[in-house]
Amino acid sequence: MLTRRLVLLGAAAAGGAIQTLLHSSPAKAGAIYPLTLTDVQWKGRLSAAQYAILRKAGTEIPFTSPLLKEHRPGVFACAGCNQDLFASKTKFESGTGWPSFYTTLPHAVVTQADRSLGEVRTEVLCSHCGGHLGHVFKDGPPPTGLRYCMNGLALVFHPNKV
Repeated sequence: MLTRRLVLLGAAAAGGAIQTLLHSSPAKAGAIYPLTLTDVQWKGRLSAAQYAILRKAGTEIPFTSPLLKEHRPGVFACAGCNQDLFASKTKFESGTGWPSFYTTLPHAVVTQADRSLGEVRTEVLCSHCGGHLGHVFKDGPPPTGLRYCMNGLALVFHPNKV
């Protein structure tokens, strides 16, 4: 049955593919990150899907990430550089199809304006390697009211790390 939700999710996935084509690099223009690698080095370090997301600002298909249902205690880190980004206690079920968090660990991310889909969104990047993680929206739960909507392929999970 075709529902409004399925249509919106399909549009989001298509938008992610378009976004991949429009972005040349997710890193802030002129920004210098502690970890800087060449494209060849990134391609050797990441899977093709991770490279498309982290280095070319792609988006994974919603509801496909195994991290979506990850609820054990631990830390979610950047799949590109392993920097800790989110404590598991800040994860919540947003119903959007991507792992969502209401806050980050201190100094873990940077943000920039993303105008790639004809609207202004706030893109979230790893502060250590500049990898594209997802976007943050102002429709999350208390206490912050924020929803860090992250690509699961941009993350790795470290259980029992606090």
